[in-house]
Amino acid sequence: MKKICLLAFLLLGYISVFAQQNQQVEMADFMRSSGKIYVVIASIVIIFVGLAIYLFSIDKRLRKIEKEK
Repeated sequence: MKKICLLAFLLLGYISVFAQQNQQVEMADFMRSSGKIYVVIASIVIIFVGLAIYLFSIDKRLRKIEKEK
């Protein structure tokens, strides 16, 4: 059963790659030409860095609580 599910997943991924070959993303070209893509990338990086700092701080607090008990 696992092999069948894995095979189906791989085939669907393979089909989606072919479906995306002939498409051109006009929005990405527009954002790249106007310089807005860098704002989007910077926003995503800031969000991920914030999440990473938050998770590390939670991990640090949990380690401290575990050592106390």
